[in-house]
Amino acid sequence: MDFQITGNPESLSNYIISFRVPPLDLGSLIDSDEEDDFSQTPPSTLNVHLKPPQLPSAVGWVVPYTQHHLNEEQDIIPEDLPAPTGKYKLKYQQYATEMKEGYKQYIQRIADKAKITSMQDTSRNKVNEKHDQEEEASVDDLVTLDRKALLQQGYADSPYHIRNSVRKSDAETVAAEKKKQTVVEQMMLDHLSRAVISDPEQGLNTEEQESSPVPPDPEGAPLRVRRRTLHETKIRTTSTLTVNDLAQKVEFDGRVLSRNGRDACRELIGFFFTHNQSLAVYEYRKFGKNRTNVLPFITKDTYSHQCGRRKGKPYRLGDFYTGATLTFLSCDHPSLPKSIKENTLFRLRITNIDQIALNSLKTAFDEHEEDTLSQEAQDWLVLQAIQADKLKEQLCKRGVRILTGLGKYFHHLDKAGSGLLEKADFQQALKVFNLQVSEQDFESSWLILQGNGHGKNKVDYGEFKRAIFGEMNEYRKSFVRKAFMKLDFNKTGIVSVIDIRKCYCAKKHPSVISGHSAEEEIKSSFLETLRDACSKSDEVSYGEFEDYYEGLSIEIADDEDFVSILRTPWGI
Repeated sequence: MDFQITGNPESLSNYIISFRVPPLDLGSLIDSDEEDDFSQTPPSTLNVHLKPPQLPSAVGWVVPYTQHHLNEEQDIIPEDLPAPTGKYKLKYQQYATEMKEGYKQYIQRIADKAKITSMQDTSRNKVNEKHDQEEEASVDDLVTLDRKALLQQGYADSPYHIRNSVRKSDAETVAAEKKKQTVVEQMMLDHLSRAVISDPEQGLNTEEQESSPVPPDPEGAPLRVRRRTLHETKIRTTSTLTVNDLAQKVEFDGRVLSRNGRDACRELIGFFFTHNQSLAVYEYRKFGKNRTNVLPFITKDTYSHQCGRRKGKPYRLGDFYTGATLTFLSCDHPSLPKSIKENTLFRLRITNIDQIALNSLKTAFDEHEEDTLSQEAQDWLVLQAIQADKLKEQLCKRGVRILTGLGKYFHHLDKAGSGLLEKADFQQALKVFNLQVSEQDFESSWLILQGNGHGKNKVDYGEFKRAIFGEMNEYRKSFVRKAFMKLDFNKTGIVSVIDIRKCYCAKKHPSVISGHSAEEEIKSSFLETLRDACSKSDEVSYGEFEDYYEGLSIEIADDEDFVSILRTPWGI
């Protein structure tokens, strides 16, 4: 290391000291035992020159940059550097792998972002095209409420449901399986524990034990009581249920057909047992966030059809399928809720069924179809012809207003609250709403409904609407119930309009995203059309809520598009 001292030797404050730093030897940076031995480096010569100071009373450190830069250019990296160790090779490989993966993820994110952007642009173009077509088309047959109701169909074009529907469906599947497992465990526990105690043969065996020559204990309890405890019972009777008997079952989900929201939203899970052709239904109830309970809804027994062409015949395996309706007499079930027992007959609709178990049991039992099944199929074809040919065009773009208006009209005529109306009432309703149904089609449908009903010269108006206009499939209706249950957190069956306004979110409507409409405009349009369907302006019942989406469902062919209309604004 060389340095120079310049300045006045009589004053240290006037010295300028200059250092020349030697170049760095990269070869000496390798691991060795001598890397800390600096004593072998020869000392540089010291040259002292006394010169007059350039700046008085100043001390400066001056590095000769030019000379040091020239020395750096003359340095050559030695060729005999040691090879890198395995540890550094592994680190380099890891680093290279991470860089490649990071670059791939970056490219993927860019591609996904571009795809979402293009989808949003496409949806915006569709919204604009639809709006232009609606403006240019003739709308003489549509009123303002019809056009406002059709705005809800825009959620089917939203790009957000594509990303979230799969994730939500997986979570719902896991929750449903957990719920079913809880119900199955409770059912097995109930029937296996009660079978031995309720068996009449237990009493006969006890009487035989009492007649046996066993000396009584004068200080203890009577012999019959001491030997009647459950943990001491080792009697195996012929009628005792076993796990194998209960395993031969078909599990299904169900709902009560009712306009009462509290009853319609009950979560029911039923079982049909093939060993004795009996069935049982349980209700899964949730209290708060974490507390749940499983309660018997219909006790295990053999039951028969209460109406229709198979009235009086016991239920068989072929009667259970998705969409089937089971009928029961309310008087046979004293533990039913009071709102259900008000009607003589109550109906249970199967919304989902274990198809694998059903096919397996059908193969094992090899049941044959009866003539009544073909007759019911013929009745169904007659109703399908009326729905498809006669009324589909009349309900086009007016389904919400007509179906909700019919529901309100029938509710006004039903003074007794039984849900039953006469033939003349239905004919008058069709005239009021300008629905043209030929006399022959009306008579055919009336005969079918009379055979399926329980009243004399009267038909349930809910059944009449389902027969004449059709209904949503059970997959769609399950989401309608989920949306209403989210609003009806008090389980009363009625929701206030204030709560609906708070929960309804129109931020993800395509018209709002594109800037064509304001969020408050979409929300106000929905509330206005929903209020028009209600008997009371400040509250909405489940039947009115279902009628609204029933009318909206007529124009939507794809199930997932309809589900998006419910998922997006309600967040279910």
